[in-house]
Amino acid sequence: MLGVWTTEQVRAAEDRLLARTPDGALMRKAAFGVATVAAAMLRDLTGGTAGRRVTLLVGAGNNGGDALWAGATLARRAVAVTAVLLSPDRAHVEGLAAFRKAGGRVAADLGDPDLVIDGIVGLSARGPLRPAAAALVERVEVPILAVDLPSGVDPDTGAVDGPAVRADVTVTFGARKPVHVLNTAHCGEVRLVDLGLAPELPDPDLITLEADDVGFAWRVPGPSDDKYTQGVTGIAAGSSTYPGAAVLSTGAAVLATSGMVRYAGWAADHVRDRWPEVVATGTVEDAGRVQAWVVGPGLGTGQTGRDVLTAVFSDGVPTCVDADGITLLAATPALWDARDPDAPVVLTPHAGEFARIAEPLGITLGADRVAAARALAKRLDAVVLLKGNATVVAAPDGRTLVNAATSSWLATAGSGDVLTGLIGALLASGLDPWLAAGCAAWLHVRSAELAAHDAPVPASLIQQAIPAAIRAARNLVADGPVKP
Repeated sequence: MLGVWTTEQVRAAEDRLLARTPDGALMRKAAFGVATVAAAMLRDLTGGTAGRRVTLLVGAGNNGGDALWAGATLARRAVAVTAVLLSPDRAHVEGLAAFRKAGGRVAADLGDPDLVIDGIVGLSARGPLRPAAAALVERVEVPILAVDLPSGVDPDTGAVDGPAVRADVTVTFGARKPVHVLNTAHCGEVRLVDLGLAPELPDPDLITLEADDVGFAWRVPGPSDDKYTQGVTGIAAGSSTYPGAAVLSTGAAVLATSGMVRYAGWAADHVRDRWPEVVATGTVEDAGRVQAWVVGPGLGTGQTGRDVLTAVFSDGVPTCVDADGITLLAATPALWDARDPDAPVVLTPHAGEFARIAEPLGITLGADRVAAARALAKRLDAVVLLKGNATVVAAPDGRTLVNAATSSWLATAGSGDVLTGLIGALLASGLDPWLAAGCAAWLHVRSAELAAHDAPVPASLIQQAIPAAIRAARNLVADGPVKP
């Protein structure tokens, strides 16, 4: 797992480290990291660094100082470096002196660079770029390397409210901040420069999962397992209008190594035709014993849907509620009364579904998606998986993880049904509901990567890539490779 810290946490840790560090040492170390990444980008772009052209966009304060010190290092490597000072009277004095001494040149315009380094604003800034900076950034037609964060993007929420830098690479220092996982579209690839900050940091505010975390957590059968011990997943989804939702969520649970999958609903014949290993019945009451339920995808929002949701909650097992299930809970909060208080619930809303269930409770999905997901999770005593390009998973006790998408290939009809099947299988295996939702979200993205080959694909192909994604994660567990 990788930690993510708020800007307030990072600044407090930096202050403690600075108190026992020689003046300027941390800035020069950070700037050297920026220069190293910039040189690597130039080599990738042009085959070398000598004679290449770099333009620095330099704001006031330490962020601009980092850019100037980095420019000085590049200038000493025979790179032609130009600095555009957006606030000349407030430019970092020592950094500017070092930059000029190394042969750097101050200019009023971008010039014709091979690479631009964004040192406009740092972690203290809020709001969009000011007009002069925005006009410069709009004219950039080459890759951009951002110092600490892309200017104009909120460091704690990742929100963009006007002109902002869209970087190809962001170099950050000491620790990852929320912006780096909540807005990968503007950050690009994130590189971390170690400043020795770790001993000063508290527990992280957010975490992100890595492949080996998922591989270790994912339940696969052992020598003593049978179809019951691996977890029996129940799927209550689909209708005569939306049978595909049932087929997709059921198939995802099958492919996610559920020992057995039981389906209950209108689409039983469709499910049997596609997945003959599934025990398919017409009602929840006839389905038999399960260790977890998935309810909602394609279910409908009429009386039949309300009856199904009530029956699922009455079963007293961990439950993932998605799509129409969330809409039903929003429209008829009394449906919660059937829930066993000891049985965990995972809700998986997109933005519209979140608004339906949260706004009547006084919770608004604004720029701070993490705060909104945490508030709803606490209020409903449920794990909330808030879908988006950066998926936020919040537990009632405040634990929160973020899973950033690596593409937009999951923005396709039915992909959410695949995700719910994955969550259901992990709930049935006995995994902590918050971790189950996080691992499922990670594997969902990885399955899309494997299926897509750099082009959008339908949900059914994403579903088919699930076994390969599990195998890839399992191959990285600490006790050695897992044979395919």
